[in-house]
Amino acid sequence: MRISSPMNAPVSLIDPALPRHDWALDEVTALFDLPFTALIFQAAVVHRHWFDPIQVQMSQLLSVKTGGCAENCGYCSQSAHFDTGLKASKLMKSEVVIEQAARAKAGGASRFCMGAAWRDLKDRDLPELARMIGGVKALGLETCATLGMLTADQAKQLKDAGLDYYNHNLDTGPEDYARVVTTRTYQDRLDTLSHVRDAGMSTCCGGIVGMGEQRLDRASLLHALATLPAHPDSLPVNGLVPVSGTPLGDQIKAEGQMDALEFVRTIAVARLVCPKAMVRLSAGRETMSRELQALCFLAGANSIFVGDTLLTTPNPERNTDAALFSDLGLVPMPVGAGPHAR
Repeated sequence: MRISSPMNAPVSLIDPALPRHDWALDEVTALFDLPFTALIFQAAVVHRHWFDPIQVQMSQLLSVKTGGCAENCGYCSQSAHFDTGLKASKLMKSEVVIEQAARAKAGGASRFCMGAAWRDLKDRDLPELARMIGGVKALGLETCATLGMLTADQAKQLKDAGLDYYNHNLDTGPEDYARVVTTRTYQDRLDTLSHVRDAGMSTCCGGIVGMGEQRLDRASLLHALATLPAHPDSLPVNGLVPVSGTPLGDQIKAEGQMDALEFVRTIAVARLVCPKAMVRLSAGRETMSRELQALCFLAGANSIFVGDTLLTTPNPERNTDAALFSDLGLVPMPVGAGPHAR
């Protein structure tokens, strides 16, 4: 069966049983160009092949070291390059983090993510991080961390400590990257992901949309993710939360945020090109309507962050999420659940 894009280019329906790593950029772009309902239909079919469509994986994210980052990511409130009024802090003690993780589990989270505002991990911090990771793992939670760039040995030590997932986003497409950050390269990010895979950890890798990029840049980001040696196990799609004092935040506040249906298209294409990934509806949910979030779940999103904050930006309250889940008939995904052909 074939359907046509607005440009009358035939596009085959995706075979959900055959995840691909040989996507061409023009193929990904053609998916974005499909009629909206045709795109959502395809994504929903693929989602249902690999996952129970009413289950949503729930993670909670804690900033274990806030602010003072040496990177100049143009969207980030934690960069030392920008005056956003955020006060830098030191690495939290492991016992405090473990206590927060226990509260997250009691609130329904199945994965606990620890984020530190570093350009790269320093070996001196590994012992305390290992205590954090081990303590969180002992609670029966999946563990995830985002700590900046890693060496191969550091990745192995984190794996040995019990880390299940490592988050390292590509942010945007490679052609658009220098507009967003100049203090590290795209290849730096790819190298860290390679170290994580080689150490035997699962990858959490996605990007941010609504930063003033074009549709082609969003397609290029998803093309980069879909042609990695292994698709991301978790693929977060973040909507930019514009923070005053950051270059991109100030730009978007002046120009206006991206179209909501374009955001849904991005979720759907992510599901199609990385069909076995947990596609996470990440930052930006606090300002999304219930209807927009429902469309994202229909388009293949099956993971969210819970809790009142995401590092330094707001997130919906638990009662708000609980009401949305109830109205949509969604339930939390069990710990350790993953893709399976249905």
